[in-house]
Amino acid sequence: MKLKTGDTVRVTTGEDKGKEGKIVKILKDKNKAVVEGVNMVSKHTKPSAQNPQGGISKFEAPIQISNIMLVENGNTTRVGYKIEGDKKVRFSKKSKEII
Repeated sequence: MKLKTGDTVRVTTGEDKGKEGKIVKILKDKNKAVVEGVNMVSKHTKPSAQNPQGGISKFEAPIQISNIMLVENGNTTRVGYKIEGDKKVRFSKKSKEII
């Protein structure tokens, strides 16, 4: 997985194209990520003991990893790996800097 929790990403396709946000959670088995403020969906909840009012709640739904791209210095970039010493590090393909 080339993207990590906490990375700032930009949506490249879909309804939320161009929006940016931080990755909140990665779902590796489904190849999806939850990005704050992106792919907002509404869920209707029935009144219950925990939520006596009920109503409509909005939350972020997972988005496909292939539809988001890492943002570095305001520009999107692809991510690569290289070995430095004994460690495997991520680097920006555009600026060649270590992330």
